[in-house]
Amino acid sequence: MPVLFSSCVPFMSVAPIKRRALALLSGGLDSLLAVRVVQEQGIEVEGINFYTGFCVEGHTHAIRKQDESKQKRNNALWSAETLGIRLNIEDISEEYKDVVLNPKHGYGANLNPCLDCKIYMVNKAMAFVNRARAFADANGFDFLITGEVIGQRPKSQRAITMPIIARESGADDRLLRPLCAKRLAPTLPEREGWVDREKLYAFHGRSRQPQIALARQFGFADWAQPAGGCCFLTDESYSRKLADMWKARGERRYELDDIMLLKVGRHVRPAPHYKLIVGREEGENNWLEGYRHEFDCIRVLSHNGPLTLVDGQPDEDDLLQAARIAGRFSQGRDAEEIEAEIIRKGGVSTRVKVMPMRANEMPKDWYV
Repeated sequence: MPVLFSSCVPFMSVAPIKRRALALLSGGLDSLLAVRVVQEQGIEVEGINFYTGFCVEGHTHAIRKQDESKQKRNNALWSAETLGIRLNIEDISEEYKDVVLNPKHGYGANLNPCLDCKIYMVNKAMAFVNRARAFADANGFDFLITGEVIGQRPKSQRAITMPIIARESGADDRLLRPLCAKRLAPTLPEREGWVDREKLYAFHGRSRQPQIALARQFGFADWAQPAGGCCFLTDESYSRKLADMWKARGERRYELDDIMLLKVGRHVRPAPHYKLIVGREEGENNWLEGYRHEFDCIRVLSHNGPLTLVDGQPDEDDLLQAARIAGRFSQGRDAEEIEAEIIRKGGVSTRVKVMPMRANEMPKDWYV
């Protein structure tokens, strides 16, 4: 009679795969919250931040004495530390020039190429995701997170532009926006059950009150104050200076030093071929000292006054006029005469005595 054998294999539970996400971490409140929302669902997150040259947080605050009380931290690094995640920082300042100079989707209210910028950064982040998946499969990323909220930015964060960003960046449905996900079609992480859609949010509009309430709910005691982002290209005054520089040069180009100098000082253009960068206080004067060998410069000797850099191709008469303007912004502005030193880029210096320019001699359109 045949003997029947039976074997019992003990049931073994299989641990669920731990999913990982990469977050575009600007350092603002929205990206901070987007990461925490996903972390709350057991997802491991890393951050990525791109240096464009136009988002040097704390730079002007660190220079100017009147801003001594303002925060000088890098908010992306601070956010990563607060969230307990690794932050990858990539310098894209050189290749980013094409985004600024030739935006496919045009500019926003100023010289901010916000839609092209978002597409570019999501694309760069997805390239990072794909590299990680290809070369370190066990530690690769499954999807991408951003802190975008529908209706918050008039150019890049609209219901009609969100799909454009996902499509043109190559992220497609691996791009999750936790703060407004319920107002969008379900993405791959939601459909696959990697994240619970019911635990995501439906924020929309420009008000930050829902985000502030959520931050307090999560126990955050501090966050970057909303102010149109850290990008100087969204600032009207900065964009005006940049446009003026391009016009004077006769071409649309810039270097990193240009970006920094446009943030500092009072910019005055008495003629198309030259302009003055006038320090507004001691901190700015000290910082501009670092550029004194790259420009003609003017110091007021007889009175306390600013360091003035002269950019362009000034002739001798132009430099005398520039000395008068520098005198206008010195403590000798009401004097009949001030003494100034004009130092050419080659190091040759000349002392001159001039009458400070009076207010009625300076047209408003000289101020950039």
